[in-house]
Amino acid sequence: MKKSWIHILLLVGAIVMVIPFFWMVSTSFKSYLESMQIPPTVFPEQFRFDNYARVFESADFLTYYANTIFVTVVRTASQLFLCSMAAYAFARLDFPFKNTLFLVILSVLMVPIQVILIPNYALLSQFGWINTFYALIVPGIFSAFGVFLLRQFFMGIPKELDEAAIMDGCSKWGVYWRVILPNAKPALVALGIFTVLASWNDFMWPLVMTNSADMRVLSVGIANFEGQYSTEYPLLMAAALMSTIPMLLMFLFLQKYLIAGIALGGVRR
Repeated sequence: MKKSWIHILLLVGAIVMVIPFFWMVSTSFKSYLESMQIPPTVFPEQFRFDNYARVFESADFLTYYANTIFVTVVRTASQLFLCSMAAYAFARLDFPFKNTLFLVILSVLMVPIQVILIPNYALLSQFGWINTFYALIVPGIFSAFGVFLLRQFFMGIPKELDEAAIMDGCSKWGVYWRVILPNAKPALVALGIFTVLASWNDFMWPLVMTNSADMRVLSVGIANFEGQYSTEYPLLMAAALMSTIPMLLMFLFLQKYLIAGIALGGVRR
C-alpha cells in the first residue's frame, strides 16, 4: 500500500513536470490568434508547421545555434580538464594548506553571480573582451562544484591503483591520465552534463557580455522573440522547442551515467 502511494505521487509529479513541455509543443503548432484564445485550446485546430520556418526567417537562428554549440563545447571540455586536475591534486597530492585552499574554493559556491557581475564586466572590458567569445568562455571554464564532485569521486578510487602504477614507472601525471581519469568516467560524464546544461541555458552572462546579433547565443536570441507590446507565442515556443531538443536527447542517452556519477560521487569508500 505504501509503495502504491509512492508511485501515485511520482506519477502526479511527472505529469506536473510534463505539462509545460506539452504546452510548449502544442503552442508551437498554433496560429497567433489561437494561441491568444480564451479559454485556450489544448490541441491546435490546424497544425502550423510553417512556424518553425518563420523562426529562421525572423532571426539568424542558425548563428545562435552555432554560437551556443561552440561556447558549450569549449567550456565543457575546458572545465572537465581543469576541474579534474584540481580535484586530483586535492584528492591525491600532499601540499601545504591543502584543506584550507579547498575550503576557499568551496566558499565560491556561496557567492551569487549577480554580486560579481559588474566587477567581471569591468575587468573583461579592460581586457577588450566584451562582445567576444573570450568573454563567453573563459570565465566559465572553472567550477568549484566540479572540483568538489570530482574530488569526492577520486577519493573513492583505491590508492593501491596509484601505487601499482608508480611501481610500473608512472609519474604523477601518468597516474592522473592513465589511472584516475579512466576510472572516473561516471563522474566526468555527470559533471559534463551539468556544465552543458549550465552553458546551454545561461542567459544573464551572455546578455550582459554581448551586444551584437552575430554573437548572440540561443537563450538571448529566443528572448528577442518577445516583443515590447505583443509576443508571437507560436514562434517563441517553436524556437524554445528547437533549443530544448538537444538537451533532451543528451539526458536520454546519458542519464545512467549522470545517476551513477552523482550517487558514487557522494560516497567516500
